[in-house]
Amino acid sequence: MRLSFHAIVGLLALAAWVPSAAEEPSGNRSVATFAGGCFWCMEPPFDKLEGVVSTTSGYTGGTVTNPTYKEVSAGGTGHAEAIQIVYDPSRVTYDRLLEVFWRNIDPTTADRQFCDRGTQYRSAIFYHDEAQRAAAEASKKALETSKPFEGPIVTEITEAGPFYEAEEYHQDYYKKNPIRYKYYRFSCGRDQRLDELWGTK
Repeated sequence: MRLSFHAIVGLLALAAWVPSAAEEPSGNRSVATFAGGCFWCMEPPFDKLEGVVSTTSGYTGGTVTNPTYKEVSAGGTGHAEAIQIVYDPSRVTYDRLLEVFWRNIDPTTADRQFCDRGTQYRSAIFYHDEAQRAAAEASKKALETSKPFEGPIVTEITEAGPFYEAEEYHQDYYKKNPIRYKYYRFSCGRDQRLDELWGTK
């Protein structure tokens, strides 16, 4: 079994954790779930958005209850590394979240994101209702028409299922371990590839 670079770095930081399923938001809050490879790298762009209440790294789309990072990173559970976003829809729209999602992934690669390979690193939009499904499909169609890159878009759009929070040491990893995070992100070639796809920001 060959672990990805992300898995190796993650296992080096392994800490004790008690798993629990994420709670649904209440009140004037909505939830969005996206998979874009390494969940460490997907939290920062959404944390910057006004109207985003929280981002949580976790696992979804698989067949095992309460999977661990070690199980998911080995590729045998069917889960994808993902983030679940709680947001205030009066301050940030789902369409805006979709825009940020697309521009932080490589939508042309199946079962892979940057240096990480395997179904656990696939890109996907997990919709929570019909409105989100329609918005996701529309955004994908619009991107297929206007995309600045060659190659088909292979990102999945599928109904959301159970979401399991990742171990605590994965949450806000980029804040807790900034040097290790920056090293991983650079070594994985994430920003270089994003610039190739979308242009420099």
